[in-house]
Amino acid sequence: MAQEARAKAETADGRIVRGHNNRRRIVAAMLELVRAGAISPGAEEVADRAGVGLRTVFRHFDDMDSLYREMAEAMRHELQPIVAAPFVSRKWKGRLGEMVDRRARLFERAMPFKNAADVHRHRSTFLRKDYETMRSEERAALEAALPAAMRIDKGFFEALDQALSFSTWQHLRRDQKLTQAQARHTVEYAMRALVGAAGK
Repeated sequence: MAQEARAKAETADGRIVRGHNNRRRIVAAMLELVRAGAISPGAEEVADRAGVGLRTVFRHFDDMDSLYREMAEAMRHELQPIVAAPFVSRKWKGRLGEMVDRRARLFERAMPFKNAADVHRHRSTFLRKDYETMRSEERAALEAALPAAMRIDKGFFEALDQALSFSTWQHLRRDQKLTQAQARHTVEYAMRALVGAAGK
């Protein structure tokens, strides 16, 4: 009896491990396909890339929000070294310049996922909250880079926040079809123009 119970437990544990491994492979496959330009990867594409059966993909696709969450976690882990890097400059203008460069790298790497997320956000609670979180983090990082006296100039802050936002980068790269270098130059130009106009 003890051996039979142990065998059943080992079989159940094996299924759990296989299930987790399959899910990781599905998430990795979805990220790879999205990076390659697939806005909404189909189940067959994902199954082929992940090396799992179609039924396995459908089983996990029943809970899309949890898959989106795992994809977002993977992206955050990938981008964290850029996000967490301290600023070199002690002067706020220098920090803004560094922020332009940092966000250009961050946004460029995140853009395929964010473009895909835009398609599904209206029907995903997680993607809506993730977008709101991203915007809050963008604004908080900008506030932290500016002197206290400048944060109270609401017009200046809102214009600068928009110029340095992901939505601006997405517009320049996806809609205006600028190169990465051109988009970065445009954002830096806008930032310097705003700072100059504010007389700061």
